[in-house]
Amino acid sequence: MIAAVWFRAPARARLHALRGLYRRFFGENTPDARGRRLLSEWLSPAQRTQFEQHRYFDVIGCDTGKRYRIHYGTAANVHEIDDAGVATMGWCFVPSGFLAPGDVMLAQKIALETDERGALALANRFPAATHSEHFYRRPF
Repeated sequence: MIAAVWFRAPARARLHALRGLYRRFFGENTPDARGRRLLSEWLSPAQRTQFEQHRYFDVIGCDTGKRYRIHYGTAANVHEIDDAGVATMGWCFVPSGFLAPGDVMLAQKIALETDERGALALANRFPAATHSEHFYRRPF
């Protein structure tokens, strides 16, 4: 009886390790995780640090030099901010299709940094106080 338990223990440990590896592999290969990984590759080191700490990052518009804060999300997640970092106006623009949040944020970043006026011409404006910071604090 003790021998049977003795031989099952390593098999149980291997099975437990295999389950952990399986969960980690599929957790890292979801569309959301792949989108976050691609976004992270495109962010500057300062933007990446900001995103990892606060779930948002700032970009500078190419035409006006205004600062925009892109929060984690897929809609109504871009805010124009002043020098103190306070949101003054919200902007909602997204690429067409059903994309993961990281992919949407990357498209928004590229649009603001390469064609700010064109992106804002298509965007819907909303008051900056529409969402609180707690709205954007949800975990990944």
